[in-house]
Amino acid sequence: MKNSLRKTVAVVDYGMGNLRSVTNAVLAAARGAQVDVIWTQRPEEVMAAERVVLPGQGAIRDCMRELHDSGMYAAVKHALANKPVMGVCVGMQMLLDHSQEGDDGEGGQGTPCLGQIHGEVIKFDLAGQQQPDGSRYKVPQMGWNQVYQTRHDGAAPHPIWDGVPDGSYFYFVHSFYAKPSDTRHSVGETDYGQRFSSAIARDNIFATQFHPEKSADHGLALYRNFLHWHP
Repeated sequence: MKNSLRKTVAVVDYGMGNLRSVTNAVLAAARGAQVDVIWTQRPEEVMAAERVVLPGQGAIRDCMRELHDSGMYAAVKHALANKPVMGVCVGMQMLLDHSQEGDDGEGGQGTPCLGQIHGEVIKFDLAGQQQPDGSRYKVPQMGWNQVYQTRHDGAAPHPIWDGVPDGSYFYFVHSFYAKPSDTRHSVGETDYGQRFSSAIARDNIFATQFHPEKSADHGLALYRNFLHWHP
């Protein structure tokens, strides 16, 4: 018999994303808590879960297509409107209005996204720029970088940062970055040739460009905080 006090967090499997690593990290974060973690391809399980993790990896156009084709689109939209949701990597980019990815300059118009946080996903343009050590910036950014906890409205850092020191290092792999229309939705920023939003949030939604599941203890702390977050 299921313990009625236990809650369920669903990791959405729509065919794109670092699913095993994300699920294992959320399982580790949930150890000792009254939380069941499921990795699911079933929309009804996403609908029933108390909170949802939306991963993403690869080209955003492919991610958006698979979200529709898998039957998960309506369930994810329902979750975004009704319960805590955490987006990861391309799962963060999908939350904005539109991505430049897919704009080939020959009639391609980029990729429409979920429109949950107004803004655009933009490709790094770092040609000719040099890093402090004299090397050129590479795209994609791959590796560890610092994340600064920002609140442009003067509020305290977002509660999902609880216990994570400002300026902590997290692991990134990306060529595109989010630019929210409203800076209040930028709750983490990183420098890579320029300052960009590496964590965004609105109401019941929190999302990161970096991979918490690849970011050791600080990444696990974010997942743990998400599991206990009450927006």
